Amino acid sequence: MNMEELARLAGVSKGAVSLALNGKPGVGPETRKRILYLAEAYGYTGRGRAAAAEGNARTLRFLVFTNAGLVHEEYYQQPFFRELIHHIEERCRMSGYSLIFSTIEEKHYAQGIQTLMEERTSGVILLGTSLAASRIADLAEKLPGLIVLDTCFDALPVPFVEINNYMGAYQAGSYLARQGHRRIGYLASEERIHNFEERQRGFMAAIAEFQTDIQPSHILAVPPTMISSQGPLRDKLKGLLDSGQPFPTAWFCECDYIAISAMKALGELGLSIPEDVSVIGFDNINESQIVTPELTTVHVEKERMAAWAVDLFTASLHVRPAVSTKVKVDTLLIERGSCRRVEASTEL
Repeated sequence: MNMEELARLAGVSKGAVSLALNGKPGVGPETRKRILYLAEAYGYTGRGRAAAAEGNARTLRFLVFTNAGLVHEEYYQQPFFRELIHHIEERCRMSGYSLIFSTIEEKHYAQGIQTLMEERTSGVILLGTSLAASRIADLAEKLPGLIVLDTCFDALPVPFVEINNYMGAYQAGSYLARQGHRRIGYLASEERIHNFEERQRGFMAAIAEFQTDIQPSHILAVPPTMISSQGPLRDKLKGLLDSGQPFPTAWFCECDYIAISAMKALGELGLSIPEDVSVIGFDNINESQIVTPELTTVHVEKERMAAWAVDLFTASLHVRPAVSTKVKVDTLLIERGSCRRVEASTEL
């Protein structure tokens, strides 16, 4: 049986078959399961499966737990993760390694980990965005060569590569304050993770240095992963406008997804950006340059994070370190069109 015949049997494209057999994102879990079942049942031994079956001496695994907080089944369609994965693949290729993908639903944790322990690779890069310290500690015991990406727990003797979230939000808060904003709103994620907690700490520290604080009514919580004009967010902003109290002249958003949604919602309420209100995000995803006006945001060096994750693994092959390494990658504020300078007394 060739790939074309397997694709016809499964009712999918050859591309979908290739993604499923090579463990790459891009097909749904049920489709992937069906393709793998049919490949096994009909004895398909295509190039992808043969390569995966070889002694995995030059293979790294990118491991994701889905339905764990921010990381959903379609995580690879979210701009931040999509860009990060691209850079990891490129760095692996430069280092002479192939990258395979493993996705485990959180509710199937025990079964999924047992399978991975039986299918050893050279090492594992774990997307730790939404995972608790206890979960990461357990994985580190069971999966040799583990590198954790996009979070950090200082007390764990595990290699981590994370964003300097505190620094990035501090840069954003300082920028808004220097632009004259003293009445500032904060759009937080409803789902709280290490990254967002650090961003909140950094932002609050920055504006406190300018003798400014945020009123409790100006702190709103919204879903973090939808790029759309969210009805609930629009309703919250409208309620604030209708309350009669002075509306913030600027909003800091804990990620670009929230910022883009906020720009759309504010526009639907008749507010002009940045003339009436400024908006600043965090992550610098590609979509931040597609919206109008382009989004002022905190740039995250996703390429450098990917390089560190792969390089920490390859370095450990030569010298097994007695202690682990934690890497914090700094950020850069990118000024675009969604923010403007105001007088401190400006009110809507």
